[in-house]
Amino acid sequence: MIKRYFILLLLFCNCTTKTDSGIHDFTTQFEKSNGTETDTYSNVITFYQALANKYSQVHIQTIGTTDSGVPLHLVTYNPESLFDFRTLQEEKTIILINNGIHPGESDGIDATMMLIRDLAEGRIKSPENLVLTTIPIYNIGGALNRNTSTRTNQNGPKEYGFRGNARNYDLNRDFIKSDTKNALAFAEIFHLVHPDIFIDNHVSNGADYQYTLTHLFTQHNKLGGPLGSYLHNEFQPALEEKLAGKNWDITPYVNVFNNVPEKGFSQFFDSPRYSTGYTTLWNTLGMMVETHMLKPYKPRVEGTYELMKSMIVIADNDHSKIKSLRKNTFKYFYGATSYPVQWEIDTSKTSVLKFKGYEGSFEQSMVTGSDRLKYHRDKPFTKNVEYQNYFIPSKTVEIPEAYMIPKNWWRVIDLLKKNNIQITALKNDTVMNVQTYKIASYKTRNSAYEGHYLHYDTETYTSDEGVAFRKGDFLVKTNQPGIRYLLETLEPEATDSFFNWNFFDTILQQKEGFSPYVFEDVAAELLKNDPQLKLEFERKKQQDEKFASDWYDQLDWIHKRSDYYEKSHLRYPVYRLMR
Repeated sequence: MIKRYFILLLLFCNCTTKTDSGIHDFTTQFEKSNGTETDTYSNVITFYQALANKYSQVHIQTIGTTDSGVPLHLVTYNPESLFDFRTLQEEKTIILINNGIHPGESDGIDATMMLIRDLAEGRIKSPENLVLTTIPIYNIGGALNRNTSTRTNQNGPKEYGFRGNARNYDLNRDFIKSDTKNALAFAEIFHLVHPDIFIDNHVSNGADYQYTLTHLFTQHNKLGGPLGSYLHNEFQPALEEKLAGKNWDITPYVNVFNNVPEKGFSQFFDSPRYSTGYTTLWNTLGMMVETHMLKPYKPRVEGTYELMKSMIVIADNDHSKIKSLRKNTFKYFYGATSYPVQWEIDTSKTSVLKFKGYEGSFEQSMVTGSDRLKYHRDKPFTKNVEYQNYFIPSKTVEIPEAYMIPKNWWRVIDLLKKNNIQITALKNDTVMNVQTYKIASYKTRNSAYEGHYLHYDTETYTSDEGVAFRKGDFLVKTNQPGIRYLLETLEPEATDSFFNWNFFDTILQQKEGFSPYVFEDVAAELLKNDPQLKLEFERKKQQDEKFASDWYDQLDWIHKRSDYYEKSHLRYPVYRLMR
């Protein structure tokens, strides 16, 4: 009996050992398939859970939820096995890697799995001053929607996810407006981690060229000051040099469509709707990796892996400099008096790229009969190409001391809170002297864009008024870490302002009007009693033929200059307390 029990115990131990051995085989599906496949969402999470179970340096946690109904995961690698981010933010440089925002662009998913595994297993040297964090797959709904055909131009992998999320949002247009639960969960992760460096892994479309790797750094002028100069003059060149030393050529993201790159192109401008534009608002060094869709999957993933390895080395070496520059940038904005809310290309400055491309020509299409672009891979070249990578402000605003936001605009208040903005509720009703905006003009897209009909070319004019605020309305001071977020969202003329994203569209519709047959007599009395108004009215009729022939437009003009006209129409409901 004892002998039988001993044999059974041996068999159980052997079975357990085999099971553990299977769990601890961290070969990825990418490697097993010789670089032709990417893994499923569930297998990716299982991989990281097993890695965290075996290695104390790896930690995995769930945060928030997504439109697909399941939470995001945050994986952290720290060689010291400590995961209190408040402590880490003081002592370490932190990198946050985002993968699978477009799950068909799966290169970063596989590359990051191998990177964190190789760090944990000691295959590559652990950094001394750095902690690595990653969202394994951000667009979970898109990752679950696997297919083989929607990446029309892409060369592998065999199966992949879909660009739209569970509600068909492109998540890389949602960071500032946060229509999705994914974006709200990302904000929670971002403010927990508070990364110094952010990497978002993508696959590009567009032109054909020799490079497997391209980079899309956040625009350095927009990042601003010594931090922007460091990104442009030190960090980016260091990355390019390290990759060149590994025989991985890299070039800036080739921002052209249906044209040849050698004609020149401009840097992509990442406004806050995009991931790196959003992270810039907290002075984070941001970069999108854009591998080339036409290159085979295996070298695309391997290139992404080597790029992230190089980023780790640079960030580890420049640890103190990066921390100091970011800290000083926050201090700078606390004392700044103005802020740019719109940008344009600086045509007086350009860079020259030694660009490795393919000759292109326009030939008659066999399908449409029109000219079509054709690249000739048998005719590679290296040419000097003009690259416009300098931007200048085209619109600047004076920074207020604070904003006043009535409590009824609760969606705006909720987003401020989600982004760690400090706000204070008034304890009593009060009247304040504030600067108000009126919407003078704006344009609106004719077609839907990410669930919105986006405004643009917004213009405002200001006035100073005494405004009555109620108990519970919110005072939002600008002298806080989220100052750039406040200015980019609350200034209506900013490119990705909450106004331009339709948060305040109800103020654009006049709610009260007039009956012409009644207002005729009132209008006549108003003109009789106000000679200046009558003078302006007559002058406008003389100067504007259309106005002179439109009786209703004339009555409406008078109505809008009377006390009967509602004050809330076109009045932007966020107010500025000036310094």
